[in-house]
Amino acid sequence: MTPDQALRRIAFLLEWREASPYRVRAFHTAADAVRDLPPGPVDAAQAAQLRGVGPVTAEVISQASTGAVPAYLARLQAEVGLDAEAGWDLVAASAGDCHLHSDWSDGGSPIEDMAAAAHAMGHQWAVLTDHSPRLTIAHGLSPDRLRKQLDVVAAVNARMGPDFRLLTGIECDILDDGSLDQDDDLLGRLDVVVASVHSKLRSEPGPMTARMLAAVCNPRVDVLGHCTGRIVTGRGRPQSRFDAEAVFAACARAGTAVEINCRPERRDPPDDLLLMAATAGCLFAVDTDAHAPEQLHWQSSGYARAARIGLGADRLITTWPLEQLLTARRGSR
Repeated sequence: MTPDQALRRIAFLLEWREASPYRVRAFHTAADAVRDLPPGPVDAAQAAQLRGVGPVTAEVISQASTGAVPAYLARLQAEVGLDAEAGWDLVAASAGDCHLHSDWSDGGSPIEDMAAAAHAMGHQWAVLTDHSPRLTIAHGLSPDRLRKQLDVVAAVNARMGPDFRLLTGIECDILDDGSLDQDDDLLGRLDVVVASVHSKLRSEPGPMTARMLAAVCNPRVDVLGHCTGRIVTGRGRPQSRFDAEAVFAACARAGTAVEINCRPERRDPPDDLLLMAATAGCLFAVDTDAHAPEQLHWQSSGYARAARIGLGADRLITTWPLEQLLTARRGSR
């Protein structure tokens, strides 16, 4: 077991136990820090000098660097028992990620770097979902810029080879009336459309419900992104109010997947709404909403949440092989 593997596993088990986002993120951050360490034993004091590594994670790194199972990990595994293995199996089954950003909008890395990172994780596919025009603060893509991006994605795929495909997509704003913030014909050219609310998040439940219902029933929409818009870290942001039962029932009828957003500050939807969506029969997309390559590792946290309520791979479109995903998306449209 390498230090990176041990730290990722601990992050997963902490999420399984519903630990705070800060604790989960600390182990992912430490895992990022050790990626470039040479193989071989590492002293805990040496590990503690790495940026983002504290005393606990340094001890894990030191013990794992010898090939041993760190005591912290062994204790967690004993406490959670075998139930968590179902979640770890989902992590291993992950085929892709429906929501990631590049430096074409508010991400920090070039498109090819994001694709290469997803491929390195073992993904068969990933969806590039930069923002739509209205989100100017995130440098959203105008129709012309999105058309140019389609050509760039084609060129990236030509260089990547047959083992991985970067799918074309967008994170499209759901406008006040429930319409989508991009040309309809252009949306029809994309492989996957994630639709999200980014404005007027504190609207009254009636208008917000109508807005979301119109979007999730739109045949262009494949995934409902971070449905409550909440932020659970820092100053935080309360979740939007809407008739979740009606929205999830509409998602189930339309085949629109509900996103399990893995960003530590989001963890959206909350557990009660996640269970409601599962009971409604929804499909789900376990997505990182990654804005940098290292954030793609956050996906394991979402699979922990999915497994904890009994969801299997058949309900999680991010475990589906590429052809199954594309065939299902075409059928729902």
